[in-house]
Amino acid sequence: MSESIYKRRFGDRVDGRLIRTYPAYNKLTPFLMKSRNDATNYFSDSLEVTEIDRWLREKRTEGFKGMGILHLFLAAYIRTVAYRPALNRFISGQRVFSRSYIETVMTVKRAFSDTSEETTIKVKLLPNDTIFDIYRKMNEKIDEVKASEESNGTDKFAETFAHLPRIIINAVVGLLKLLDYMGWLPQSLLDISPFHGSMIITDLGSIGVPPVHHHIYNFGNLPVFVAFGAKRRAIELDAAGRPAERKYIDYNVSTDERICDGFYLAGSFKYLKYYMRNPRLLESPPEKVVQDIF
Repeated sequence: MSESIYKRRFGDRVDGRLIRTYPAYNKLTPFLMKSRNDATNYFSDSLEVTEIDRWLREKRTEGFKGMGILHLFLAAYIRTVAYRPALNRFISGQRVFSRSYIETVMTVKRAFSDTSEETTIKVKLLPNDTIFDIYRKMNEKIDEVKASEESNGTDKFAETFAHLPRIIINAVVGLLKLLDYMGWLPQSLLDISPFHGSMIITDLGSIGVPPVHHHIYNFGNLPVFVAFGAKRRAIELDAAGRPAERKYIDYNVSTDERICDGFYLAGSFKYLKYYMRNPRLLESPPEKVVQDIF
């Protein structure tokens, strides 16, 4: 995601470059906390959406049919990464890498029914994408999945091995883990893996339930899991002391604390909420894109 020219060096991966100036203590943390579950932090917050809903209705009348909270979350997160690039790091092979691109993972059901199959989509985004760019890219991918009855690359890979004996499946998974640890997984597998990417997001509001505190997968290198739920209403006192109804959305974020320190994460969450509260800022590209450390 850097605009500067970077020549790949020994130790880099196809999906990211090794961070060589990371402080010594931080380099040791992947050896002390070897799995993502060991290093997961959970963060919860709420977003007041009364004014945001007005903005979304305005955008829909302008032709952006179906633009919703999902697009806002993604746009705010991508804009945060543009200024806070450490969010786009990941741990692999007990080393810290800066990802070469921003890649969002999402699970999609082909239809809202218990018997409908679910699949995953991966969308590559740019740090200078606007909310309109993200709206277009996400909708194209979702429509493609829902309109097709054929399996995508992820499903086909799973179908290839799902019916094999357990010992063979375990051997294949073990081989994939070894290749991933060494940084030797080919780009073709990274492209279809739902366990490799910048972040994974789930919209539980679409099925009318609150957000979950979701774990981060030990397999792969996803460092962030975002879950947000259905809108809820609350009666609060306004500035004049009168009861007023407000609408909120609750969201939870699970993060791999090894990618950056808590102070940096706290600041990043403030950026995220600021952009969600001010969606008009997401209509234009960022003024600059900050480069991660080398």
